[in-house]
Amino acid sequence: MALIITDECINCDVCEPECPNGAITQGDEIYEIDATLCTECVGHYETSQCVEVCPVDCIPKDPKREESYEALYAKYLKITGENA
Repeated sequence: MALIITDECINCDVCEPECPNGAITQGDEIYEIDATLCTECVGHYETSQCVEVCPVDCIPKDPKREESYEALYAKYLKITGENA
């Protein structure tokens, strides 16, 4: 699954620099996650870094974008250009 940022976001700016894929950007009102770039940090870290640093716990998994570990890893390989 890709992650989403809920409207509980307080725009604290701590999540954006933590994303290794550049999937987090400032939206019109709150930060947003580009699901095509979000790998939940698979390939980079053991845990999702944005979730780790979020002070208000507003970054859950998006139930509309269910992805397996394998799919997330394949996305990581595509984004980084690495070979498995």
